[in-house]
Amino acid sequence: MAKAIVTLKIMPESPDIDLDKVASEAEKMIIAYAGDGDRKKEIEPIAFGLKALKMIFVMDEAKGSPEPLENDIKRIKGVQSVEVIDVRRAIG
Repeated sequence: MAKAIVTLKIMPESPDIDLDKVASEAEKMIIAYAGDGDRKKEIEPIAFGLKALKMIFVMDEAKGSPEPLENDIKRIKGVQSVEVIDVRRAIG
């Protein structure tokens, strides 16, 4: 089976939200959904002190859409929105 590299963009409700806490909770959900594969997180400045959290992870393509994971992460306290911004097939 092929692997897919998925990037989620998580927007907090305000600049005061602890992104490390959100990342920790999201990472647990990603591991439960996609397994304990490669993962990476990035912080992206947006504007006026607001920062977005990008979670990048590898999952089995056979799992299908990451939409169930997206919906779970939306339920984390302090998260305003979650969007899949990139899905690529891993080569190698």
